[in-house]
Amino acid sequence: MDRQTYDLALLRNGRHDPTTRILLAPVNRRSPAVDDNGTASARIERATLTPCGPGSIAIDITPDGECHARAWGPGADWLRDRVPRLTARVTEFRPIDPRHQALSRALRQVGQLHLPASDTPYHEVLPAVLGQRITAAEALRQWSLLCERYGEPAPGPLHLQLPPTPTRLQRVPSWEFHRLGIEQQRARSLLTAARHARYIDDTRQLDGAGARDALMRLPGIGVWTAAVTIGVSHGDPDALPVGDFHVKNTVAWALNGQARGSDDEMLRTLEPYAGQRWQVVRTLELAGLGAPRFGARRPILDVARL
Repeated sequence: MDRQTYDLALLRNGRHDPTTRILLAPVNRRSPAVDDNGTASARIERATLTPCGPGSIAIDITPDGECHARAWGPGADWLRDRVPRLTARVTEFRPIDPRHQALSRALRQVGQLHLPASDTPYHEVLPAVLGQRITAAEALRQWSLLCERYGEPAPGPLHLQLPPTPTRLQRVPSWEFHRLGIEQQRARSLLTAARHARYIDDTRQLDGAGARDALMRLPGIGVWTAAVTIGVSHGDPDALPVGDFHVKNTVAWALNGQARGSDDEMLRTLEPYAGQRWQVVRTLELAGLGAPRFGARRPILDVARL
């Protein structure tokens, strides 16, 4: 398998993420992934909170795969050291052994999929918490508002915002969360993440499974939130987001020929791919094998107006 695809889109929470931009000539129209055959170039711009302080970085990836980085702020050196992980260039996964024809076709189209790793679990857990039990569009809007109102401008010339620091987040009053549309339960989980930010960031020392287990010891962080967080922070190829409406249906449609499925069915279907289940799902998604969408759209409840 000669084709290599780098799934940089996972670093960004929506097109209007104040902390991260992914700019590129896409390999296909479905997802901004970068192909290693010289058919695309990319630029990553990211601002985050590092163990050394705030920092921002711009990484230009040439069509032949070379990475050129500039970074700013106290966290600049820390970010530069992680360029190979941010760009998914050092994530070494064993090749997927397809047990389904649809996955074989997807692998021929997508190739070997490499997942980026941000090494910033506190950054990643905040939008993951916001994504609990609401639509993706609402969660992305709330993430943008949260960073713009309570995050500081990032160092450097990129005009990005930092995620809210744990100290700043703990000072946000309950009514301000309400104005953003964040109800009490998710606000409580955000504050839990802020209070335990050091514990969360220390999970970068663990492997993916260990990090997910550690996060789930915190109240308000379940299987789905831990998987969404660690899938990005660790580049964990097995971080399967059980409980996600779309993921179980993607697996049901692509591998079982059913438009809708359950989490239990998804777990049984993906059992042969243990250790690579998230990598398999992303390969199916990038190949355009998502389940058909039909039926009435879920209404959006604006908590801020209640």
